[in-house]
Amino acid sequence: MLPSSWKRDFASGLVILVPILATAFVVVYIYTAILGVAVATNVFPDGIPTEAYVPLTLLFFALLVLAVGYLMRTAVGDIVEGVLDDVFNRLPGLRIVYNASKMAAETALSGTDELQAPVKLETWHGHRMTAFKTGKTTDDGRDVLFLPTSPNITTGFVIEVEPHEYEVTDERVEDALTRVLSAGFGESREREVPAGLVGDDEDEKETGAEPDAED
Repeated sequence: MLPSSWKRDFASGLVILVPILATAFVVVYIYTAILGVAVATNVFPDGIPTEAYVPLTLLFFALLVLAVGYLMRTAVGDIVEGVLDDVFNRLPGLRIVYNASKMAAETALSGTDELQAPVKLETWHGHRMTAFKTGKTTDDGRDVLFLPTSPNITTGFVIEVEPHEYEVTDERVEDALTRVLSAGFGESREREVPAGLVGDDEDEKETGAEPDAED
């Protein structure tokens, strides 16, 4: 059996390296796919040195994103997006990947500039939920709050409450969003080792129990 300290170190290393490796894999995969499309469609004229493939591929990708983005902002784009959503949602397995990727892109690109200070809102009998001030007020003086759903923060509820009915916290918007995005499992400032990776000797230290003596 490995010492519990090694298990904690291994778990901490995975927490750091897995997101980095996954991100690098996605970037390399997307770049390879775009480069393959560019080469297959003869976008690069003959005589262009290989060293120029990287900047030209990035330029090609940027132009493609701008073109698709411009199309999606039109009435035709809404129809195309609806058709794509309907097609992918009919495919078992792939619909999970499609919806998760779309949600992640919307969440990452929407930013947090529109959200003000996070607050704690007591919804019912001692149960609090995380909401965000929008900086808007109603005509009767109530503050407008946004109560996001988890883990998809692009949906939620717009709530009008009196200023004394919620509590402003001292945490950053990013910290509160991390908690909501991770469904309460992730914290940007403090991380705990996943359950099951801590040895029995740690439990014995916390409870003060002595290990059984061997014969």
